[in-house]
Amino acid sequence: MATRGRKPKPIEQKQRIGNPGKRALPKIAVVEPIAVTGVSPEPHRFLIHGVDGNIGPGEKLWKDIWASGAGWLRYETDAEMVMIICEQTDERAMLRLRLLNGGDWRDRASLRALEKLITQNLGSLGFTPTDRARLGGNSAPMNELEAFRSKVASRRATA
Repeated sequence: MATRGRKPKPIEQKQRIGNPGKRALPKIAVVEPIAVTGVSPEPHRFLIHGVDGNIGPGEKLWKDIWASGAGWLRYETDAEMVMIICEQTDERAMLRLRLLNGGDWRDRASLRALEKLITQNLGSLGFTPTDRARLGGNSAPMNELEAFRSKVASRRATA
């Protein structure tokens, strides 16, 4: 059963506003990135090949995910989830082709549901801005913002 009411404020947001209630906040787990080798591992199941020997959409996504610099991903634990997303991407391409060749409304509804599922799964791996922030991956822009604020404050103090 779904919870009612407003969702709780994220800890990151509480830290940004300065914790005016002075309540103890839990520590945020920051995921340390591991060195990216730039070499993507081979898929452990079959992915659809593209036309004329090109790589298909699922295989392209596989290579893009592993080469993206997402240092928080580990092949040993995350390969199956990445593989599922790549298979869904292949299925999306086939469904989209069928829809463009005269599919009915059920194909369109299935395509939209599959796209939503792909987006949710990519989010669970940390490939959306919100989920990256939860993983601690968006700390650099906040540091830049704090540097800007301190620069403005120092200028105001001297003026």
